[in-house]
Amino acid sequence: MCRNIRRLHNYAPPATSEEVQAAAVQYVRKVSGTTRPSAANQEAFDRAVAAVAAATAELLDSLVTTAPPRSREEDAARARERARQRYGTAPAAG
Repeated sequence: MCRNIRRLHNYAPPATSEEVQAAAVQYVRKVSGTTRPSAANQEAFDRAVAAVAAATAELLDSLVTTAPPRSREEDAARARERARQRYGTAPAAG
């Protein structure tokens, strides 16, 4: 599950609220051990996702760097190359 959590800091353009929300959902899924909470736990799950998303957004807004912004396309190309070297083929782009 947590392989879906990606770096969000120092990209051009900056991470969107949707990316922050998706990372928060993946984190809470990993920590809770479930991808779909029961009806009894849905409210707690949703509160946790909102809290993690808020903390992540605050963190991203507070971080300072002198490094040039990264490119999502270049990072994806590097990941495809690593996959090609590891598995002999690249995964479908998407």
